[in-house]
Amino acid sequence: GVRREVNESHQPSHLLYLLARIVKGSVRYNADGAFNQSPDNRRAGMRPSVMRRQIFGVHWLLAGRTSLSATDYRRVALTSTPEDLVYFDPPYQGTSQARDRRYRDGVDYDEFVGTLRTMNKLELSYVVSYDGWTGDKAHGKLLPGVLRLHHIYIPAGRSTQATLLGQARETVESLYLSPALVRRLGRPESRAKAAAHTAQPALLE
Repeated sequence: GVRREVNESHQPSHLLYLLARIVKGSVRYNADGAFNQSPDNRRAGMRPSVMRRQIFGVHWLLAGRTSLSATDYRRVALTSTPEDLVYFDPPYQGTSQARDRRYRDGVDYDEFVGTLRTMNKLELSYVVSYDGWTGDKAHGKLLPGVLRLHHIYIPAGRSTQATLLGQARETVESLYLSPALVRRLGRPESRAKAAAHTAQPALLE
């Protein structure tokens, strides 16, 4: 099928087709670097005219303002400046440390915490979307209190994965704001909460 063609020929048009049809629109690769996300047969895909408009709209927003790199996240994080805002969306612990991994690589928890600790010392602003709950199942350890992060729980709606399994479970995401970012947003705490909720659709979709 098209997924095999993507892994063999790497044609951009085939990848674009898959992006419109796969589960949650979420790209996954296996340990061999092959695209392995499953199709969602409930999705008919996007109308070509709508897709074209959205692609060119994103191009208009990002062209000349964006650079892409494939490198260690620590290099990007630790070369940011106090004027920047770094957003982390690492693979969740519950999906990167199990036998059936959905991601090619996970992020080492202790290493990640060490990076955030260094960023705090450098007065860097960052947001972390990291783990949470689905129903009564926790997906990993909370980030430690020693980091002094502002922790917000955000209802993220029904779990897509649970729905595919015929279950109805609500997901709650953890969102963390760094001390430097909270200071930039200003007190009281409610302003930080308001900013996080305003950013929620862009951060978590």
